[in-house]
Amino acid sequence: MSNAVNRLLVITESLGIGGTETHLFRLLPRLAASGWDITTFCLTGRGRRAAELEELGVRVVAPFQAGWTGGSVVRSPARLAERLVSLYSLARRWRPTIAHFYLPGPYLLGAPATIAAGVPIKIMSRRSSSRYQGARPILARVERALHAKMDMVIGNSKAVVGELRTECVSEAKLHLIYNGIELPTRQPQREAARKVLGLAVDELVGVMVANLIAYKGHSDLIRALILVSKRLPSRWTLLLAGRDEGLKSKLEFLARNGGISRHIRFLGECSDTAALLAAADFGLLTSHEEGFSNAILEGMAAGLPMVVTDVGGNPEAVLDGVTGLVVPPRNVEAIGEAVLRIANDPGLRARLGEAGRIRVQKEFSMTRCASAHDRLYRSLIERLSQKNLHPVPESQLG
Repeated sequence: MSNAVNRLLVITESLGIGGTETHLFRLLPRLAASGWDITTFCLTGRGRRAAELEELGVRVVAPFQAGWTGGSVVRSPARLAERLVSLYSLARRWRPTIAHFYLPGPYLLGAPATIAAGVPIKIMSRRSSSRYQGARPILARVERALHAKMDMVIGNSKAVVGELRTECVSEAKLHLIYNGIELPTRQPQREAARKVLGLAVDELVGVMVANLIAYKGHSDLIRALILVSKRLPSRWTLLLAGRDEGLKSKLEFLARNGGISRHIRFLGECSDTAALLAAADFGLLTSHEEGFSNAILEGMAAGLPMVVTDVGGNPEAVLDGVTGLVVPPRNVEAIGEAVLRIANDPGLRARLGEAGRIRVQKEFSMTRCASAHDRLYRSLIERLSQKNLHPVPESQLG
């Protein structure tokens, strides 16, 4: 039996493919290796990575069938009740010291269940912009009320922390932990990667790894490339890797109508993004909103100069003119000019790419990220221990 003090309960949606899922898949085994006994409660199903995570020493509890989203759970009283009861029962039975919530649905459901179960320490991680709250004002108010019950609220960028501050989270509870990535120990060979993709050695190649969702700004990028296409080298290709969320046909039409469809390749969801990055000359992320993007970090780690929009944590990762170029969001002309600048200056590409690679190694490794979580957890446990040793006198209560 493990030390009960080191029991960590992580509440999330699933362990599939996605930004938060990838973060947990990389983070939790490192924490387990540091002595944490971890159970991950999945709200909407196990996900593709659950079995592998279990092999790495992390327990996964997913008592519900896949395919139900957090939103549908909230709208269904029966589903809401069964998830609350299941999580409450797990927390009462297992007695974790810390409950850590990821994503809005798990926070809205998990926080009340673990508060009722008496979990001593509760932490929420916000990993995206809060714009989603605009369409759900009631749930936004519930979130803000739950913030007061948390012992710590973590943002993964200064931008996200700033938004949490506007939600009346006290300074004492606010904490910044940047995302971390596994640094590549061996890069795929550029020539081999290009051969697999059918790309010429001298072809200019850009890559953007992002699901085809409107806020990722794919249409802005394609319009920008249409604007500058006549000033780009004759042989160029843009690789777009990501799951189609209903935009692909519209983007294909846009590229075809602008006369650049032969230069755009939609690759769908890719498991081997390292090969795509190895084949590319530069990376892009033209989103309208972000928390803190792992895709940017992975591009930098591969030595790619990045062209990104000035939203969320993007400019915290990419230093303008140092590790890449930062442009205003939704500004088609600015995006196009940045692409031209990168495309037509191999020396600039090399300088920015190397600076980005070094920056990721120093600032954004998963080792650094896991250590920050470990220190935070242990400091909160120490604070709890001191509080229990020196309780507030009854005369000072209320």
